[in-house]
Amino acid sequence: MTRLLIADDHPLFRAALRQAANDSVDNCAVVEADDLESVLDALAGDPDIDLVLLDLHMPGSQGLSGLATLRGQFPGVAVLVVSAHDEVRTVRRALDHGAAGFIPKSASPVEIGDAIRSVLDCGSWLPPALAQAIKALPADPSDLDLASRLARLTEQQYRVLALLGEGLLNKQIADRLTIQERTVKAHVTAIFEKLGVRNRTQAGVLLHSLDLSDSARI
Repeated sequence: MTRLLIADDHPLFRAALRQAANDSVDNCAVVEADDLESVLDALAGDPDIDLVLLDLHMPGSQGLSGLATLRGQFPGVAVLVVSAHDEVRTVRRALDHGAAGFIPKSASPVEIGDAIRSVLDCGSWLPPALAQAIKALPADPSDLDLASRLARLTEQQYRVLALLGEGLLNKQIADRLTIQERTVKAHVTAIFEKLGVRNRTQAGVLLHSLDLSDSARI
C-alpha cells in the first residue's frame, strides 16, 4: 500500500490533494497534517510513509525551513512542495534544498496525479509551463552549499539545530528531546563543526537564510 502525507493548513486544498491522490494511485492511504509539528509526529510514528506533499507556508514552517527540516530529519522520505506562488526562483531554491518536485496550487487534478505518480516512481515533476525556465536558471551556490552542510547533520543533530534556532538553551533542548544536557552540548559542538560556524548566532543566520522574500511567500 502506498502511504502519502498531505501537509497543508487549508482543509479544502487538503481535500483536493487527497482526491487527486486517490484517483491517481491504486491502494493509497492518505494521512493529513495542518502544521509542521504534526507532520514530524506523523513521520516519526509511521516510517512507511512514501511521500509528503508539503505546503511551503503553514504553521511552524516559513519559507524553506519546513522542507529543510523534513530533509534533515527524514532523508528517506520524498517531498513534493506545494505552493500558490510559482515564482521561478522559489521553485529553483526548493529543488536545491531537496524537493523532488513542485506542484502549484493552480495545478489541475490530472497534473497533481501526474506529479505524485512521477515522484513515487523515483522521478521528479515540475509544472510544464515553468519547466524550461527553471532548468535554465542556475542553482544558487549559497543554497547548494547550505543544503550540503545541513546534509552532514544526523537526524538528532538537526533536531537540536532547529531548537537552537528557536532560541532554546541547552537545558531546555535536553528537556524537549528527553536527553542529557551533556549530550546536547556534544551535539552543539558537532553541529558548529559540520556547519562551519562558531556560535549560535552564526547558526541562526544560516537558518534565517532559508526564509523567502515577501514576494515569494504564499
